Amino acid sequence: MAHDEHGHAHHELSFTERYVFSVDHKVIGLQYLITSFLFLLVGFALMGLMRWQLAFPGTPIPFFGRLFPADLAPNGVMSGEFYNSLGAMHGTIMVFLGVVPLAVGAYGNYLLPLQIGAPDMAFPRMNMMSYWLYLPGGIMMLSSFLMPGGAAQSGWTSYPPLSIINPGQTFWLLSMVVLITSSMLGAINFLVTTINMRAPGMSLWRMPVFCWAQFVTSVLLLLAFPPLEAASILQLMDRVFHTSFYMPKDLVILGKAYAGSGGGQPLLWQHLFWFLAHPEVYVLVLPPMGIVAEIIANNTRKPLHGYKTMVFSMIAIGVMSFMVWAHHMFISGMSASLGNFFLVTTMIISVPSVALMTCLVFSLKGGSIRFNVPMLFALAFIPLFAIGGLTGLPLGLTVTDIYLHDTYYVIGHFHLVVVSGSIIALMGGTYYWFPKWYGRKMNDTLGLIHFWGSVAGMLGIFMPMLFMGLAGASRRLYDPTAHLHNLPVQGWNVVSTISAYLLGVFQLPFIYNFFNSMWRGEKTPENPWQATTLEWACPSPPPHGNFVKTPIVYRGPYEYSVPGRETDFWMQTDKN
Repeated sequence: MAHDEHGHAHHELSFTERYVFSVDHKVIGLQYLITSFLFLLVGFALMGLMRWQLAFPGTPIPFFGRLFPADLAPNGVMSGEFYNSLGAMHGTIMVFLGVVPLAVGAYGNYLLPLQIGAPDMAFPRMNMMSYWLYLPGGIMMLSSFLMPGGAAQSGWTSYPPLSIINPGQTFWLLSMVVLITSSMLGAINFLVTTINMRAPGMSLWRMPVFCWAQFVTSVLLLLAFPPLEAASILQLMDRVFHTSFYMPKDLVILGKAYAGSGGGQPLLWQHLFWFLAHPEVYVLVLPPMGIVAEIIANNTRKPLHGYKTMVFSMIAIGVMSFMVWAHHMFISGMSASLGNFFLVTTMIISVPSVALMTCLVFSLKGGSIRFNVPMLFALAFIPLFAIGGLTGLPLGLTVTDIYLHDTYYVIGHFHLVVVSGSIIALMGGTYYWFPKWYGRKMNDTLGLIHFWGSVAGMLGIFMPMLFMGLAGASRRLYDPTAHLHNLPVQGWNVVSTISAYLLGVFQLPFIYNFFNSMWRGEKTPENPWQATTLEWACPSPPPHGNFVKTPIVYRGPYEYSVPGRETDFWMQTDKN
């Protein structure tokens, strides 16, 4: 419905109603966007501290090392406990406070209703509540650094029994419960909106691939997060009330018998955690794939190759992602027959992933490619994500995973998928939809500097990790030089650290470009990319209610270069 048809905004909204406690999906999307960027910046800063310690162990942290309390960094030298806290919080912040809220909360909230022709999300107040659980949950997570004992020290995976006896974990668990609740509210909203609020003529097979990606992602969030929320509450009870859901019998800690009753199963947490965390990997990957599909279709000026193949591949990934979680647990002592089952399912789930990437590559064939800044990010996604995916195959095979599991190879693989893949695509989406958000364009020159510096920096960080892992360098080490077999590859740690700092430097043009372009960027027409999808059929930025009148959809989302038409794009809302 249109804004006046829907009956919204009969009174003038106050600043607080419009920009703080807003129920408009577009404002909430931008709230998620800015907040998740800030959390990504915090997570990156924590990583910068860790990388200094890994490259130059025992060396005082430059510039502000002595600003840290003596128990965290005596004489400016990072302590082991502080390193563990940084590792746990870096992973948690980047995944649960950074990439997922950016990919789903920001892009999904802003664009999904626009692309299906809806005036807003199905449940606007639930949408607002989702954000206002996410922000306090993130602040609570960060505030754990200020608590006695410091932040969580048991990795972002929080494995018991270590996580139950270590300090800092209580706030981590409370924050996770809040953040999971936020994600589930958002997932319910996305599903109901997609099913019930599509514009007339917008059948499921006329939805853009991005909408399908958000739909499948929401199903994953809704089904996978409840087990982790329950698991977190059980771990909280083990910590606070001394139950024994995860604490084994006859546990001895620092020479003393554990006071709890025992009889619990530490591996139970691993099953519950990875049952969420492997679908979570596809939560991190599917929305960026949808973004890349939109950018490639627009900038090749031709329809996507294999639209239905891409959609069915996303659905197949969603289904299969619930059958592969224990490949993270091959060295936990599981039986060989169970290990073989998860080996086979892991190999099978790579097939629809390859199908998606193949469709993206074939979509380039015969296109009139426009090499603008969003397209460069989309093109870079393909090889970078492919490298990340291919390096994961040895980790899905039991025989090779036993050797590689506790090495830097795993860190390199995961970051190539999530950083060089997902974040690169999300950056491209920022340049592509910025004119829709603010009615202005980001600066191309600064965008090119940001692009080339980011790609080079990411490869410089993560490729050395693969080399170190193949050489047997252990991960989770506060001082990598403590193991003699790490010394021959310690130089790669220095390369990785220098690349990380260069990557940080190349984000400065992006930060300046983003905020400067909000007010001073070149003004753009309503459809600057000459795109076909519905979000470009309303003003930029869209008003409350989105569309002047209810849009009617006449065709699919990628009608580019149709023979016999004067223009090379045919919008979904154009009758003739």
